[in-house]
Amino acid sequence: MKNLSSALLTASLLSCSISFAQDTRSVPELRAAGEPLRDTVLPGQAMPAPESLKLTLCETGIFRKDKLTFVAVTKTDKGFSYTFSDGTIGNMQDANALIECKKDAVLVREKDSWPKVVISETNMRFESNGVMLAGRLMEAPGAGENTPLVVFAHGSEGTGWIDRAGDPYQMVGRGVSVFVYDKRGTGLSKGEYTQNFPLLADDLVAASREARRLAAGRYGRFGLVGLSQGGWIVPLASARAQADFLGIGYGLAVDITEQDAAQVMKELRDRGYGDDIIAKARKLTDITAIIARSEAKEGLDELAEAQNQFGKEAWFSGIRGGYSGALLGMSADSLRRNGIPPQFQKLNIDWSLNPVQVLSKVNVPQLWAFADEDRQAPGAVTLERLSELRKQGSHITIYRFPDTDHGMREYVEAKDGAGKHVRIAPGFYELMADWAKGKLDGTYGKAYRQ
Repeated sequence: MKNLSSALLTASLLSCSISFAQDTRSVPELRAAGEPLRDTVLPGQAMPAPESLKLTLCETGIFRKDKLTFVAVTKTDKGFSYTFSDGTIGNMQDANALIECKKDAVLVREKDSWPKVVISETNMRFESNGVMLAGRLMEAPGAGENTPLVVFAHGSEGTGWIDRAGDPYQMVGRGVSVFVYDKRGTGLSKGEYTQNFPLLADDLVAASREARRLAAGRYGRFGLVGLSQGGWIVPLASARAQADFLGIGYGLAVDITEQDAAQVMKELRDRGYGDDIIAKARKLTDITAIIARSEAKEGLDELAEAQNQFGKEAWFSGIRGGYSGALLGMSADSLRRNGIPPQFQKLNIDWSLNPVQVLSKVNVPQLWAFADEDRQAPGAVTLERLSELRKQGSHITIYRFPDTDHGMREYVEAKDGAGKHVRIAPGFYELMADWAKGKLDGTYGKAYRQ
């Protein structure tokens, strides 16, 4: 039987490709929500690792060669990872790691020492719907009244972002101030992990309020950036957060059931199946959508019939999707007796959400950046819907990055058909930073504008 819990976490959308480890060290509770943690350092200043001297010296942050070239170092479950400004990625524990940690610097390719950039960081906690969340304001050097400020909305990963996500550092390194926070149930934040988008939008609104308060007088344009699942969250929060613009990376304008179906179809086409199998698979995803939406109160007879009809065909056992593979691997009788497993119920998904209706009410400029070979979030239907919204007057700018998978990662095709990620697509970070600054200038890697 397939692992329902992990499949459903993927379903509700789209984890950002980078995986970050959850740090279990505690931060003293504050007397009042919104009070900066000025005398408390959140994890990431040093990570003891007796087996490796280079890791004992590692610090999260930005290390710069010159005005355009830098590397961001972040924590992961394997120590520390790095992302260069050109998109090159790696882990400090790799045998061929490109950097080595020094005191207040990194040694790049065993020859060049890049010093750490001093940036202003304010750690704090704030409240949203009765839950205390941990946040950090990271201000670009020299931040002033013309400096853009953005708040990031997470993907569906179940780990925190403070000290662990590379994208915020890439923005700060390009002159954009950032407020980042650990979403509820992850990292240093309290509460339970959820994939209830309206609730997560409430948290984003609360984070935006704190970001604007802490950076008062030192920012100009204010916006929301959503990656992966965050692309569903930021439109919900846009008006209440008083955003001047939205930036969405590898997100979708389809609902969860549509995303699952699109993922199943792409999986099958990538394995060489034609329209006849695709048509059968569509019947299955229609059934699993009914089961999911009704919490297993409907669609069970249809599931049993479909399993009898297609269960022995070779393509059937290879279905994954977001949740369809998991449901198809369970019997109708089991679902009828026990209902949807508790792991699914705990996600508290709001199945009624209509992304197109939400987007139609957004009245600020939006940037959408797509990975053309996205296997987790196929973008064909989303592109069609955004084009229609644009015809209706929405201010939507679209860029597409070829040969790029979810997480905006370029990859090379192996002999077995699997993709090996090699780097973040060049130009992606520049595109997002320029959008925050209010001006798109020149080319962005291999991306093309649609």
